[in-house]
Amino acid sequence: MLLHEKLKGFRLLLASQSPRRRELLAGSGLPCALEPRYEVEELYPDTLPAGEVPLYLSRLKSEGLPRPLEPDEILLTADTVVIAAGEILGKPRDREDALRMLRLLSGRGHTVVTGVTLRSAERVHSFSASSEVFFRPLSEEELAYYVDTFRPYDKAGAYGIQEWIGYAAIERIEGSFYNVMGLPVQRLYVELEGFVDRMGNR
Repeated sequence: MLLHEKLKGFRLLLASQSPRRRELLAGSGLPCALEPRYEVEELYPDTLPAGEVPLYLSRLKSEGLPRPLEPDEILLTADTVVIAAGEILGKPRDREDALRMLRLLSGRGHTVVTGVTLRSAERVHSFSASSEVFFRPLSEEELAYYVDTFRPYDKAGAYGIQEWIGYAAIERIEGSFYNVMGLPVQRLYVELEGFVDRMGNR
């Protein structure tokens, strides 16, 4: 039985305002409902290794849901970070911060890590995926054009791989392309299927 058929007895809830994550789930044939926005303070311990931060934050977002889950509901939360030169690059504060981040990425490789948490009323399962992305060197004119045209202030690392910069600047990727967009959908598909199978055997 295909996963979308197994999901007919459940409601998959996406707790994310990201249109890219909604698009990726739809492209995977996974029907989901959008959980209304709720606030979670995204803080993590200073001692936490950079690569573990997205997993920690995805769990934090899951636990922050301000209501109990119904028996047939599966909550999906995710968090993506860009790690360059040992620094976690979140969403830029403003134009100068976006340019600063992109200068860090220009001409070198960086790591994109997404943490994902699946939670039902009875169980929770988390996993993460990482991809290596390599940018060619970019001129100041190119950086300014990208930031001023695409205004990537809602994106970790100040860029969206599906935009101009992905076509013009990224030399290669090692790992999942969709993970860089914000959701490792192939890995999610496999993990979600196992999660649903376990729910069905409860």
